[in-house]
Amino acid sequence: MIVTRDDLEGSLASLVRNVREPSAGIFGPDSIAWRLGGDLSVFLGGGRAALLQLAHPMVAHAIDHHSRTRADVLGRFQRTFRHVFAMTFGELDDAIRAARRVHQIHARVHGEITEPIGSFAAGTRYHANDADALRWVHATLVDTTITVRQRLGARVSHRDLDRYTLEMNRFAALFGIPAALLPATWRDHEAYMARMIPTLAVAPCAREMATFLIGRAGNVQPTLGRMTEALAAAMLPERLVEQFGLQRSSTIVNAAFALGAPLYRRIPARLIAIPAHSAATRRLAGKPPSALSAWAERKLFGLTERMTGN
Repeated sequence: MIVTRDDLEGSLASLVRNVREPSAGIFGPDSIAWRLGGDLSVFLGGGRAALLQLAHPMVAHAIDHHSRTRADVLGRFQRTFRHVFAMTFGELDDAIRAARRVHQIHARVHGEITEPIGSFAAGTRYHANDADALRWVHATLVDTTITVRQRLGARVSHRDLDRYTLEMNRFAALFGIPAALLPATWRDHEAYMARMIPTLAVAPCAREMATFLIGRAGNVQPTLGRMTEALAAAMLPERLVEQFGLQRSSTIVNAAFALGAPLYRRIPARLIAIPAHSAATRRLAGKPPSALSAWAERKLFGLTERMTGN
């Protein structure tokens, strides 16, 4: 099923009807989505989420055929996360505008898979607004956030996992993903991931893009690229680690998580908040944007070039 503009508008209308405080956006400060996904630790899972997405042949070919990531890695990163931050931490109108903009961009992204890969035959049509592909991308973000939290020693109760699952369905609504495709509980989400993982297959273009993203396309892999690769390899399913050709550093990564988790839990939340989260908190308190948050966001975006070496 391709999510049409009418489908999206219906999804957005339903979402709007259930938002109590438009100024707080689709989640708000009392949400578990802000609590679990509002600090810099989520970026530890960036490589994992990206590679899970690339392991879906439809997603990989759409990015390979239509994205300028290699030529404009910083710009691509900034545009993507500005949309995501607007959807997650912006006011309701900000989230709706970002949703419509992303849908419009996706509407131009369609074509054919050029070679057989896994269960996908050559000639299989892909579309960036394909509901099943959108659901997969959404699920990788949900799953990776919790994976990182658990690696950092967080004890997230079953109740909070269920609540997080349902809250993130609001985020899915911004892409027009039909409610019938979305999980009602964390167990439903886990069952979906278990069904999907065996169907994934790393296409040649996906492996080439992965090499670029972890900084192994050049002569010398940057330190941040090595760290991204090591973190992804430690948190991805084994078969995908092999298909992507990732170098494992599991012992080092596991030790780093074990040593870092107690320190991480002692850091005040305001010191490790994502800049967009800090800005949203200030906005809701009636305070002007922080120059420090703006500086931190620029530095955060700049790390992308240091990761890929481009």
